[in-house]
Amino acid sequence: MQREISAGGVVVRKNEGEWWIAAIEPAGEPAAVVLSGKRPWRRAKTVLCLPKGLVDPGEKALEAALREVREETGIVAVPLTKLADIKYTYVRSWGDRERVFKIVTFYLLRYESGEIGNIREEMRIEVARALWMRLEEAPKLLAYRGEKQMARKAMEYLASHPQL
Repeated sequence: MQREISAGGVVVRKNEGEWWIAAIEPAGEPAAVVLSGKRPWRRAKTVLCLPKGLVDPGEKALEAALREVREETGIVAVPLTKLADIKYTYVRSWGDRERVFKIVTFYLLRYESGEIGNIREEMRIEVARALWMRLEEAPKLLAYRGEKQMARKAMEYLASHPQL
C-alpha cells in the first residue's frame, strides 16, 4: 500500500461580522449524479472542497498548506493553528489502481491578501474555480466528511477566540 502525505488550509475571512472560508471546485471532477427514487430525473451536484495537496520533498506540512492555498485559490494566508490530521485510504482511479493510505494535515489560516480565483493558468487543470462560502454553511456544502469536520473545528476555534 502506498502512502501519501498532504496538507491543506481552512482559510477564514471576516466580512460584515460573518466568517467565510475559501473553497475550490476541482477541475475535471465529474459532477455527482443524484438519483431520486421517486423521480426519473437527474440533478448534478457541484463538488466543493478545501485547498490541499501533496507535501513536496523537504517541505514542511505548513509550508505546503500555505503554498497549496496560494496556488489553488490565488490568496495569501497566515497560520492561526493546526486543526487536525485526517487519515483515510482510497483506491487510485487512474494508473495502477493501487490502495493508498493518505494523511492530510489541515491548518486554520487567516486571509491576508489577494483575490480569490486569481490563479495561474497552469492551475486550471486542477482547479475549475475558487470561491468564498459562509463558514456556517461549509459543513453542508463541502463534499468530503473529513473536510466537513475541519469546517466544524474551525467554527469551534473561532468561537473560543472571539478576539480574532
